[in-house]
Amino acid sequence: MHDVLAAFAPNRVISKNTLRIIIAFQVAIVLLIWINSPFKVLPQPMEVLRAFQKLWFEEGLGRELWISFSMNLQALGLTVLIALALSYLTVIPAFRPLAVAVSKGRFLGLIGLTFVFTLMVGGGRPLKVSLLVFGMTVFFVTSMASEVLAIPREKFDHARTLRMNEWKVVWEVVVLGTADRAFEVLRQNAAIGWMMLTMVEGISRSEGGVGAMLLNQNKPSRTTPSACCAGCSAPTPT
Repeated sequence: MHDVLAAFAPNRVISKNTLRIIIAFQVAIVLLIWINSPFKVLPQPMEVLRAFQKLWFEEGLGRELWISFSMNLQALGLTVLIALALSYLTVIPAFRPLAVAVSKGRFLGLIGLTFVFTLMVGGGRPLKVSLLVFGMTVFFVTSMASEVLAIPREKFDHARTLRMNEWKVVWEVVVLGTADRAFEVLRQNAAIGWMMLTMVEGISRSEGGVGAMLLNQNKPSRTTPSACCAGCSAPTPT
């Protein structure tokens, strides 16, 4: 009982069992709200399960997920190479304006850049990968460059007292010293890339993917003129 009361007080530590009970209670409340929701547009849990089975076994959801996941993984790998290089090069004054310019690209919309990237790399998968790389790189550089600039100067001085040259100092203090934060920034940008998939795969649907599948599902059906006219009763002119 004491742990339960402590869970509603600020800056308290609770046991793992109490945390599990709280999580289970909150999940149960969400399920009850979901099941008894008055909004008809919100599908019920069994409806979601039946729709998932149909998408997986009849419409190839597994294949589309793999296409999207592999493309996101490829874009993430290129993003890491480009963004980490630009971020670490901010220790060299000549490269700082370049990193700042790249970070400002986060204010640009990808829709306007689609034509530019189409001329540069063509369509299909290269276009989607390039758009994802651009969208993640600008945020990756922004976060990682700030981590590099936030390194205390005492760490550089300490490395120099160990008779390291400047490149060795960069390796030990900047690259290895910020590796844990680089993994955290990588995790955040992986989520950003996954959120961008629907838009990117909607721009180019040649290879498929979850985004293209979703947009095809939402495509409204068109009524043919003959069917429409057959159902209409027009008055006969006299």
